[in-house]
Amino acid sequence: MPDYHYQADTRTFSQVIEDIGARGEPKLYLGELINGFGERGFGAMLLFFGLISVVIGAVPGTTTVLGAPILLIALQLVFRGDQLWMPSWILKRSIDRATYRTAIGKIMKPLRKVERLSRPRLSIMTSEVSEVLIGIACVVLCLILMLPITGGNLFPSLIVAAFGFGLMQRDGAIIVIGWIATAGFGVFVWLAWELISRVVLATWEWATGLF
Repeated sequence: MPDYHYQADTRTFSQVIEDIGARGEPKLYLGELINGFGERGFGAMLLFFGLISVVIGAVPGTTTVLGAPILLIALQLVFRGDQLWMPSWILKRSIDRATYRTAIGKIMKPLRKVERLSRPRLSIMTSEVSEVLIGIACVVLCLILMLPITGGNLFPSLIVAAFGFGLMQRDGAIIVIGWIATAGFGVFVWLAWELISRVVLATWEWATGLF
């Protein structure tokens, strides 16, 4: 596995992930991804893991594996890390490069469309305070993402990806969309919890009434 160092990169995110997939080595190490994203590390990795979770999150167990680095990245946002850090055991984790190419092929077209529309704006949404709040939101979303709930990864993954894209592009409008989606998802979870708790309570009262 090669050594990794962080560099600035002027390529678009979609070009970076495509170039990484085009390399000849059969294994793709996480450290290679982080190095490829350079100074955009925090946002780029949230976007990457969020999108990959959307694509392959239906496979049992993958949300837990993908959730660990998302959680670590989010915590570094909360505690204001200067540079994205990952432990060596995560950097040495690898996936098959052909599988990676298949996964990113499913998201490349819509990703490029969004990139063309994106631009730096609403700088208040990418301020230091905003980054801390985004980190807290991503921690909560990640904990939900890691729960063994069929289909439960979709919306948290999309929201994490939106926050990551907004941070990477310094696009406050995308982050506003992420916050609106977070609020909507929170209302959905609350309503679902209310419904389930009432059903469970009614079932319990019915069952205890039989004895």
